[in-house]
Amino acid sequence: MITITEHSPLLNQIAVVVCIILVAIIGYHFCHRVLALIVKKVTYSTKATWDDILLNDNVLSAACQIVPPVILVLLLPLAFTGMPVLLSYIIKACYIYIIVSAVRLVCTFISALYALSMQNETLQNHPLKGLYQMLKLLAIIVGVIIGISILLDKNPLFILSGLGASAAILMLVFKDTILGLVAGIQLSANDMLKPGDWIVAPKFGANGTVTDVTLTTVKVQNWDMTIITIPPYSLISDSFQNWRGMQESGGRRIMRSINIDMNTIAFCTPAQLSGYKESGLFDGDVTGSEVVNLHLFRSFVEKYLASHPKVNTSMLFMVRQLQPTSEGLPLELYFFSADKNWVAYEKLQAEVFEYILAVLPRFGLKVFQTPAGTDISAIRYNQ
Repeated sequence: MITITEHSPLLNQIAVVVCIILVAIIGYHFCHRVLALIVKKVTYSTKATWDDILLNDNVLSAACQIVPPVILVLLLPLAFTGMPVLLSYIIKACYIYIIVSAVRLVCTFISALYALSMQNETLQNHPLKGLYQMLKLLAIIVGVIIGISILLDKNPLFILSGLGASAAILMLVFKDTILGLVAGIQLSANDMLKPGDWIVAPKFGANGTVTDVTLTTVKVQNWDMTIITIPPYSLISDSFQNWRGMQESGGRRIMRSINIDMNTIAFCTPAQLSGYKESGLFDGDVTGSEVVNLHLFRSFVEKYLASHPKVNTSMLFMVRQLQPTSEGLPLELYFFSADKNWVAYEKLQAEVFEYILAVLPRFGLKVFQTPAGTDISAIRYNQ
């Protein structure tokens, strides 16, 4: 018959293990409920905001997670003095727990750094999300390598040398990540793209605002509210149009032409000039005995644009002729809208050309228009 005294060493060992586990649990709760609260009160009491972000709840919680396995590693050898093999397995498990907690802490701290950088006006103009994701990926890779080395009882450098032999496979597996990382660094270093930019990439069907730039994707919300995802390296290898320069400038360009019927271009008679003066279309500042109606019209349009309140006259504006074609003489208006908003821009453009088309016949000019079916029918009817 087995007596209680024969079980006493085992019971003592179990009691020691239970006590160690309780100490680890108490240590965690002490850090989580006491030390973490003290740190939070100290950070909240300061005027600076950076410490509130870097030492937020997630960071403090991840830091507290490291305490229990550290206590177990320090105290468990006292409970397994006669069981070296079992102790080694338990210590390895605790080390893995420490590595996982440490990686989680590092990743959480990197997220806090990203949140802090987004509050800086200078750093907001750079797509840093991909860079922070790269740092998290490196932390995870380092944690995995150290964890494998612990399980295999090997030096981490040995694991790295083994990974070097399989670099080709790793390059294939992480191709998009590596290309995205390099492209993200180029986009950031050259200030080519940032969230909030309006870009146009016809090859990918993108025409809208950049909402997010990550390690592997650039998200663009089109004007029809659809979402397009583009690999960052595709924007580096292919061209795209960024409208940030227009958004940061003093105006948005309008460049449109109308085709003048060249048969209506002629010299103005004295009676016509007198009528133009009376109606306010001509102020008599044109010199020469022979004045062309198209010249008067161009001068009138230039003065009209110069006096328009919605046209940015501090930027280039002009009315010019283009190469004549079989469809008439193109007369191009080149100016900038002071309001860069799309709706206001389109309204100004429509307003200007509606007025131009309405005032054109007063100068004896006509817009060239290809004959329609009704025009041909009218000609046949007159014949």
